[in-house]
Amino acid sequence: MRSSPGGELDTVVRAFRQHGGRLTKSWLGLVPEIFGPSDWVRGPGDDAAAIGQPGDYILAAGEAISPPFIESDPFGAGVAAAVTNVNDIAAMGGTSLALVDTVVAPEGTARRVLQGLRRASDLYGVPVVGGHLTVREGPPAVSAFVVGRASNLLSARNVAPRQTLLLACCNRGRMRDDFPFFSSLDARASTLEKDIKILPQLAGAGTCVAAKDISMAGLFGSLAMLLEPTGCGASVDLKRVPRPAGVGLVRWVAAFPSFGFFLCAPADRASACRQAFTQRGLSCEEIGYVDDSGELKASLDGHHATVMDLHRESVTGLRDGGDG
Repeated sequence: MRSSPGGELDTVVRAFRQHGGRLTKSWLGLVPEIFGPSDWVRGPGDDAAAIGQPGDYILAAGEAISPPFIESDPFGAGVAAAVTNVNDIAAMGGTSLALVDTVVAPEGTARRVLQGLRRASDLYGVPVVGGHLTVREGPPAVSAFVVGRASNLLSARNVAPRQTLLLACCNRGRMRDDFPFFSSLDARASTLEKDIKILPQLAGAGTCVAAKDISMAGLFGSLAMLLEPTGCGASVDLKRVPRPAGVGLVRWVAAFPSFGFFLCAPADRASACRQAFTQRGLSCEEIGYVDDSGELKASLDGHHATVMDLHRESVTGLRDGGDG
């Protein structure tokens, strides 16, 4: 890592290097080791697998919820099971059609998980159409899966130099004290269903060409995952990153927001991309640009750092097994 001395920037970079959510992504390398190479669209590698052809894609994705989170907050775990899947479909430029779930837990935990899943399902307007339930004593396990549809993909394979990098998020909500989650579901309850549909609308108009939801890997880890498939780099001005009032930069960079997306737009469409979110009362800012360096770089108050060299490092371990 090359940097110019900068207290807060150095702290942000160190926090990223030690981020547990980022480190767990490296185990994804097991998948191509067993199943063979990834092509980053049909999977594994992008936010959701895309089955079909341009103009008519079926999307499929799935998420498992951390057992400590389930035990601590089973209702929140049920909510998260829906949020993560709906976000993955949106980040591909798609609309979620239906969810299915698998829950293995004691009765009280299972009940709260299903109540949380029902709450999020109602807010997003995405029905839970089936799944599996086993009620038993012992450690809980919760997963959910989603099917969606898209006409135009916001695939990471579309990332290219000279695109403008934007970050869209909701800054209204609450940061949890126990887990690095920032939830906007209550704050945007009446508008969530329309909020999430902004991304397929941008995909259809060609206003945005690639996207990635900010997940457990945090801000930098999620951005690195967006850059990995094409080997591109990016420069991010942390001063321009929108964040909630009262949430420090170090904490926000490591957070998993319920509504947070990186977007890559052609330079001449970036303003329209930003406006699609801001006119709905959501935050969206141009925070940098994509380049051909293969390095993820950040700046803050005149200081600069190379956060990750994607020529030498990988978040997921998938690119070496891919086709590009």
